[in-house]
Amino acid sequence: MGKIAIIDDDAVFRVLLAEHCKQLGHEAELAGTIEEGRSVLAERPFDLVFLDVSLPDGNGLDSLPFIQGLPSSPEVIIITGMGDANGAELAIKNGAWDYLQKPLARQEIVLHIRRALEYHEKKIQRTAQISLKRDEIVGKSKAISACLDQVAHCAATESGVLITGETGTGKELFARAIHANSQRAAGPFVVVDCASLPETLVESILFGHVKGAFTGANSDSKGLIEQADGGTLFLDEAGELPLETQKNFLRVLQERVFRPVGKDREQKSNFRLIAATNRDLPAMVRQGQFRSDLFFRLNTFTIHLPPLREREGDIEKLVMSFVFTICRRNRLPIKGVVPETLATLAAYPWPGNVRELENILERAIIADPTDPVLYPIHLPPEIRLCRIRTMVSRKSDPSAAEVSTADHGQPPSFPAPEPLPPFKEYRRQVTADLEVQYLRRLLREAAGDIARACAVSGLSRSRLYDLLKAHGLGCAAESRPE
Repeated sequence: MGKIAIIDDDAVFRVLLAEHCKQLGHEAELAGTIEEGRSVLAERPFDLVFLDVSLPDGNGLDSLPFIQGLPSSPEVIIITGMGDANGAELAIKNGAWDYLQKPLARQEIVLHIRRALEYHEKKIQRTAQISLKRDEIVGKSKAISACLDQVAHCAATESGVLITGETGTGKELFARAIHANSQRAAGPFVVVDCASLPETLVESILFGHVKGAFTGANSDSKGLIEQADGGTLFLDEAGELPLETQKNFLRVLQERVFRPVGKDREQKSNFRLIAATNRDLPAMVRQGQFRSDLFFRLNTFTIHLPPLREREGDIEKLVMSFVFTICRRNRLPIKGVVPETLATLAAYPWPGNVRELENILERAIIADPTDPVLYPIHLPPEIRLCRIRTMVSRKSDPSAAEVSTADHGQPPSFPAPEPLPPFKEYRRQVTADLEVQYLRRLLREAAGDIARACAVSGLSRSRLYDLLKAHGLGCAAESRPE
């Protein structure tokens, strides 16, 4: 039995649609406005939502992100009395199941209900069965979680994958995650750096060569395509491939055969292709800079990685992970990170994305390796100035001013998320947030000295380490005793 929400300001249509749902054995909840609809959706999980476009308190399409962000991830069917091509495009691009125009025949309604619920049930089953190896991918934001869902879905197939995104967003990490979660995980993962392929040696590097094929070929050499046999071939920065190489590579993708330089027979290689680019390949195709037939071969399944500035909430997790890794790599005590440093890093737009964040943190740590805590003063001036400019701008604009009680000893406010969670879950989250705030201040005031932190907090050394580990917080100066 499915649970269906109907959000429409036409009372007659709501009742008729609800009757169709009940005749099929499903439950239906009704709402006539966006506000009522949000209240209904927040009370319980739903499998399917019928959403009108023109509602008394706004455009229904504006509620799509809220609905899709619900824990039950219901399917959404947009219904409207007036056809709008732009609205339909917006709905479909934002993941709506379908876009229907009134009046609707009973047969049409029944078919869409059955298909949408059937798909939703299978989607939930697939999600429950997925156990993804994330490797070094850090973060739990909605944007990055959606990409990880795509990794899980395509990893189980043999289809080619195109990963797009700005420089430094972690395209190779995601390619490796697809490989690690696929049936080819035991095979090789071979990287082709298309941006650094010398034009005179492209064919030799990709296809290999035999001894004596050209001057300097003193022995047989396997090309990258042959090395990837049984595994995954990763074309990094595929947009940089020369046009002539694109032509030769297209046949390799179609037939999985290639000919080493100087050899008179073709060879086969059974590999899966994953490509990545920060270029606009469709625009390059239009400009004649990239072959359309090769683009269509690469573009079977696309994953677009979000820039770091759109990964709300991931900065702190990334910082803690990088600080730990960098300190261990350089054989330094694990540094603590004060909240001011996190706030400064979160205010910066990160044009170089995750790669730039890692590089900045390494510079900051190496610049003062003896300090047990990472303060804003350790960061480059341009990053610190970004936050200062934002603060000055807010204070100069009275409408944007915010009153903070954090420095006056008042307890922090924890607004309940939407939809309202069960009380036990909400209490657990609030408790966790309070613990994190306390531990950060404790580390700051103890300057990373664990013995001092234990004395101030009254916690045993083992309990303090357990709490720091549970919340992903760096601690200073010492490693945990055996």
